[in-house]
Amino acid sequence: MGLRTTYLGKAEIQELLGTNSFGMWRLPRQHGDFPAPETDIYHGPFDDKPDGPVWDAHDVYRWAARTPEFQHRGAVLLRPLFGQRQPGRFLGHQDTAHGPATDWHTSLGVIRMLHTDESHAAAAMAADLADEHNREIVTVCSLYGDLNAVTGPALVAADTAQPRIEYEASWARIVKLTGQPLPWWPDHLRRFEVTSRWQPDSPAVIAEVPATPREKTLRRVAANTSFSQAALAALTNMADDMRNDRVQTVVHDIKTYGDHIATPGRLVIAAMHDTRNHPIPLVKDDALLRQGWEEITRSTEPDAVEALDIALGRHPKLLPFGRFTQLPVTDHPVVERWTRRLSLCDPTAGHATLAEGKTVDAFFTDPLTDMPVVRTKDDDESHARWLFYVPLSLPAGRGELASIVLYGPVWITTTDGLVHPAPCIPGEQLWWGNAGGERPRELSHVVNLLLDDLGARITLDNHWNSAPDGLTSLFNEDHKQGTELTRAALLHARITPKPRR
Repeated sequence: MGLRTTYLGKAEIQELLGTNSFGMWRLPRQHGDFPAPETDIYHGPFDDKPDGPVWDAHDVYRWAARTPEFQHRGAVLLRPLFGQRQPGRFLGHQDTAHGPATDWHTSLGVIRMLHTDESHAAAAMAADLADEHNREIVTVCSLYGDLNAVTGPALVAADTAQPRIEYEASWARIVKLTGQPLPWWPDHLRRFEVTSRWQPDSPAVIAEVPATPREKTLRRVAANTSFSQAALAALTNMADDMRNDRVQTVVHDIKTYGDHIATPGRLVIAAMHDTRNHPIPLVKDDALLRQGWEEITRSTEPDAVEALDIALGRHPKLLPFGRFTQLPVTDHPVVERWTRRLSLCDPTAGHATLAEGKTVDAFFTDPLTDMPVVRTKDDDESHARWLFYVPLSLPAGRGELASIVLYGPVWITTTDGLVHPAPCIPGEQLWWGNAGGERPRELSHVVNLLLDDLGARITLDNHWNSAPDGLTSLFNEDHKQGTELTRAALLHARITPKPRR
């Protein structure tokens, strides 16, 4: 989260500082540290270009706070603090549209602390208070999402007198104003039903970390008795893993914010999670989990679609397929040889994740690899396309690698006349060409495995050391789409040493 950039023209600065056009003319002449007009102006694509010189509102507001003549018009929390101050006091909790808040009475007026790190929450809250003609709260602060080991959590502030101008504020200064340490809640426990239970000098509240919508979905699907024990174990294990991660985040944040502040007495941990049952033991048998997710992938239950969509983002390496791939419906020979063997079928959860948001023409399954395939319709927005997941491995015992064809994705032809999309793990892409970065070496590693064992299960572990230099050099060349490289060419490249420079 960053500070909002706001610009002020001459008239706006005059209003901010309570001066006239002549006073504005005198400002840079009387005050050598008055900010200069901006020369590199940021504006969005729909913003009007400023008419005349403009100043960064943040710089002007900070300048006013440290300049005696204009201190009363500058940023409230940046003004000098003079003389003896009465200790502040805690006024209570507020449940606001921008997050839970605590109000504090200080010698400067009431300061509202918003316990959220949402962007521009302080400015939005200050604007709401200004619209309500609030006369008590002078400043709203929200968390900045960072930690200063000396002063405390970073804050962004917005004054109700100038709500659109954001500035950085010091946690330590607010502690001075309140006369006591300020409460802090871990991100996952910043809920009003938790924050409202805290009072000064009270121990930390023990609260439950709420489940995310994804965790709730997995647990709901795990209650579906139509699934096998392996599928239920896969669903529950992923939900438990999410729960462990969220609780561990709370534990880590508490340690970070509780232990790393150099000056004691500035922050109190206001809530903690009950860690007695943490972490939840997880299933260690990946084979069982893969079996469960394979069942879910082939299921026609609506619940399975929701769960699979979560697994694709959370842990795709447990799923029975590789990288998502798409290409236009085409009459290229290698693609036609593959599509001719596809079998029409009813959609499964795997098909549904491919077809999300698309207009579908038909659903297929590759009978040799069991991979789901979708063909979309040709419409006004896009041409018809094939959507599919590549396999993690090719059928064993069906000939040898005969050639590879570089057309869209990489294709494998075999000595018994079959064509397959090249196997690849989720999240990776096999590619070629001088601009391919790491991809040609990954392709070299995969082809090297398939030359020896067509049914090898693909991983990219240690591919940097295991990929033959000669094959990597071959795939670093800028081959045209449709180029076919025979087994002989591949074997020759594999035994060719890396060229000396």
